[in-house]
Amino acid sequence: MYIAMNRFRVVTGFEEAFEEIWRTRERHLSTMPGYMEFHMLKGASQEDHTLYVSHTVWETAEHFTAWTKSEQFRAAHARAGQNRGKVEYLSGPHFEGFEVIIHEDRSGKSAEAA
Repeated sequence: MYIAMNRFRVVTGFEEAFEEIWRTRERHLSTMPGYMEFHMLKGASQEDHTLYVSHTVWETAEHFTAWTKSEQFRAAHARAGQNRGKVEYLSGPHFEGFEVIIHEDRSGKSAEAA
């Protein structure tokens, strides 16, 4: 399994606009081979920003890479320029990718991942 995450530091006061953009955007993820799930996470608020993380789970890193090179990826990000000015960020998104080495399901069953 592979987890791809982008961290967004949204300037205080722009949280609602950021969340609305993500609620209404076309993601196209479900059409991709190897896609498993998506989460948008809201973290702690600081004096000047709130932390958000987009979190996708893929069968393999190769599936994620294929997504980033796909027409579906371009379509999902096509309207990004239209949102300029609606939300302010402390900096651009910060990407982090992780290979899952141990996975435990809700029953407590644990398995090492390749």
